[in-house]
Amino acid sequence: MMRSYLDVRPHCTVCREDLRQTEGNDVPIFLTIILVALIMVPLSHVILAKLRPDPLILLTGFAVGCAALGLYLLPRLKGVILAYHWAKD
Repeated sequence: MMRSYLDVRPHCTVCREDLRQTEGNDVPIFLTIILVALIMVPLSHVILAKLRPDPLILLTGFAVGCAALGLYLLPRLKGVILAYHWAKD
């Protein structure tokens, strides 16, 4: 279904169904932001309360973790939204 990181193929490679009408718009981005925040904020709070790391180390780890989790989740959530959109049509 996906041609590259976030591009949707114009046709399905198996059944040749037209996929140009399916659009995810901004929903996957919003879901990614919400999920990353719901995972990383409590995790950073627990790490700060239990381990008491240097603030610069915590900030670096939080930034890298947020970026990695966001890059991992975004194409998967876009696929979920496109599949839901396709199923409802």
